[in-house]
Amino acid sequence: MAVKVDHDLCTGCGLCTQICPEVFEMGDDGYSHVIRGADESLPCVDEAIEQCPVGAISR
Repeated sequence: MAVKVDHDLCTGCGLCTQICPEVFEMGDDGYSHVIRGADESLPCVDEAIEQCPVGAISR
């Protein structure tokens, strides 16, 4: 299942990029993005979903 970041909710805090830099990066727009081709099955993705303060990340 694909990981998605809802940019209507994302505040650009960068927590997901700290938790799982293999999958998330901050874009020029100030929001988190899923890195194209990243291994979205990594356990850190679930941690990033759980830790996102605004619930902007989902599968």
